[in-house]
Amino acid sequence: MRRAGKYRHRVTLQAFTLVRDQLGGDRKAWSDWHKDVPAEVVPLSGREFTAASAEHGQVTARMEIPYLPGVLNTMRVMFDGQVYAVRAVLPDPTARSHINLMVDAGVSDG
Repeated sequence: MRRAGKYRHRVTLQAFTLVRDQLGGDRKAWSDWHKDVPAEVVPLSGREFTAASAEHGQVTARMEIPYLPGVLNTMRVMFDGQVYAVRAVLPDPTARSHINLMVDAGVSDG
């Protein structure tokens, strides 16, 4: 029997981009940057929440994903129908094997 392993969740990373509208003007909109990214999604405990929020602003969860170059704290994550703003991108300092995203749930649409 195959086990799901550490990265048992799937998330979509989105970036704010310029999109041409029907009148020929440009407007900003969220678009998928990477879909179906394997992830470990961990809601923060009370103690972790307090420590992370003091360092990175309002943070409600940590999402670990395999290393992807180009992930920025201006992006957002879609997970299980919920939008999360990326508050901090914390790369693995040794091997570039993963990235920790400190995220905040319930953010506005941009």
